[in-house]
Amino acid sequence: MLENIKQFASEFFVTGDPLIYGADVSIALVTIAIFAGLTYFKKWKWLWRNWLTTVDHKKIGIMYILAAIIMMFRGGVDALMMRTQLAIPNFEFLHPEHYNQVFTTHGVVMILFMAMPFMFGLFNVVVPLQIGARDVAFPFLNSLSFWLFFLGAMLFNLSFVIGGSPDAGWLSYPPLSELQFNPGPGQNFYIWGIQISGIGSLATGINFLVTIIKMRAPGMTMMKMPMFTWSVFATCVIIIFAFPILTVTLALLFLDRFAGGHFFTLDGGGNPMMYINLIWMWGHPEVYIVILPAFGIFSEVVSVFSRKKLFGYTSMVFAMMIIAFVSFFTWAHHFFTMGSGADVNAFFAISTMLIAIPTGVKIFNWLFTMYRGRIRFDLPMLWTVAFIPAFIVGGMTGVLLAVAPADFQYHNSYFLIAHFHQVLIGGVVFGYFAGMYYWWPKMFGFKLNETLGRWSFWFWNIGFYVCFMPQYLLGLMGMTRRVSTFDWDTGWGPLNVVSTVGAYLMGIAFIFQAIQIAYSFKYREKDTTGDIWDAHTLEWTIPSPAPEYNFAITPVVDSRDPLWVEKQRRAAGKLPKKDAKPKYEPIHMPSNSGIPIVFSTFFFIAGFGFTFHWVWMAVLGLAGVLACLVARSMNDDEGFYIPAEEVEKTEASLRGTL
Repeated sequence: MLENIKQFASEFFVTGDPLIYGADVSIALVTIAIFAGLTYFKKWKWLWRNWLTTVDHKKIGIMYILAAIIMMFRGGVDALMMRTQLAIPNFEFLHPEHYNQVFTTHGVVMILFMAMPFMFGLFNVVVPLQIGARDVAFPFLNSLSFWLFFLGAMLFNLSFVIGGSPDAGWLSYPPLSELQFNPGPGQNFYIWGIQISGIGSLATGINFLVTIIKMRAPGMTMMKMPMFTWSVFATCVIIIFAFPILTVTLALLFLDRFAGGHFFTLDGGGNPMMYINLIWMWGHPEVYIVILPAFGIFSEVVSVFSRKKLFGYTSMVFAMMIIAFVSFFTWAHHFFTMGSGADVNAFFAISTMLIAIPTGVKIFNWLFTMYRGRIRFDLPMLWTVAFIPAFIVGGMTGVLLAVAPADFQYHNSYFLIAHFHQVLIGGVVFGYFAGMYYWWPKMFGFKLNETLGRWSFWFWNIGFYVCFMPQYLLGLMGMTRRVSTFDWDTGWGPLNVVSTVGAYLMGIAFIFQAIQIAYSFKYREKDTTGDIWDAHTLEWTIPSPAPEYNFAITPVVDSRDPLWVEKQRRAAGKLPKKDAKPKYEPIHMPSNSGIPIVFSTFFFIAGFGFTFHWVWMAVLGLAGVLACLVARSMNDDEGFYIPAEEVEKTEASLRGTL
């Protein structure tokens, strides 16, 4: 009996690697500390009522961003481990199998569990406030989306200590990801972790598309929407068409592994290239899913910190929608070398180059917005300015990769690695940092410390170029991606050392940001204006942090930059006199619900059961999911009203007139 338990434990838990043991101890200590802290300070009830069951879009947004920062730490540690392994030729810091796992989890975590929740967090915090709404269209679904994402991410990350991590790359190409070559549970963790969180992502896309279409303030026509909201609209359109492809693709791969299907195996008449086509039909639009909101953020920040209206608003809108459309016709440029023929390669090469045109339009619009502006270089603007050269280099190298004959030389080399990190860090991460710094006061009522933020900014930017510029050269010298070691005689050693130094500089930058957040919470100076940046849009017309109901009185919009126009009219003495005392009315709000977290937990249990082929557990989990659906259908809770007196009292308190 004891031997059986030992045998089970040795296969169930990941053993034999000191790094894993160290991580196990760290995870255990952090978990114990969190539980002890919540128990000691008697915060369990507070946690349940205020956060775990909340349907408030602002709190859900904060939880998304917190999860993204944690995942950035996880993915960043993976990156540092890889760069450490590659710092010296023939180094044995990670053995090849562990290296495969690390680059797989790094890619998945950074794209799906860092960039996506960071983006959804900003959606949640900003969009309802920008369009003058009191919440999203479906608050319950919004909460459910978050918990599906979170528990999908937790299921994926569990593979770190249980069963073993996936190791077939971030897109999990067959035949390597098929059962024959990958019999362990790692690939199942990959499938179910992404599948569960992907359902949440699709639901979020639907929710925000409906929110933007149906819940805009009176007078806010589509062409009066703020640019960030437009970017969210374009992104949600892509999500709705792209994520079902991912869901089906992973379902087919799971059927291959679980039920002996042959969709992607040559043995039974399947075709692994079909998987690669399908996964990139989702995968390349996914790049634009995460980058378009960053474009929206830059548009807001450039306009506010240049103290001008955004140059070329209409062209920006069309550029975003064109990118959203064309993004579905570029996927095959990821495998020009597959042998599709000259005609196919020519089509995808041209479509890929075409997408650079609307992207270039936006760059010029931001530059013209800054032209003759009275620019302030606060942290949001610093990140925006840093984005422009980073993204131009990333975009230009992308055009080089789009040249099909040349791509035969670059394919799967470190030139490609440098290119997409240039785009995804220089575009997406810099953009979300700009958004985080810009809307942080609206989330918490105070700014993040400027000095620590500048230290972080410079470490990030210097480390970024020191890390990735050498990788272009390494690619041209013939170094291919996913090699875990190399010999001294390759000549790659010096550039790899430099690249590793750059990675560690970015790690130091992250530490500065963590200190910055902690310091700013301790020594915060409350913003009493609600408009700390002298901004243009509706979210800055209300107090910071925004009250539970967002707007005490639904705003009426008659221009693209309503707050900026109002301030100009006020300065010119053209503003009609306001009522001395606004007439408040009761505000209807949705009730919190515990069903989303319970529902998602059952989905997690089902995914865990499928991962280990424990059908009884999978059935139990799915039964729980069904029970939650029934409970939700039978629930006749219609929410509650905040009395007008309480709204008046809250407004007076937040605006300092009490």
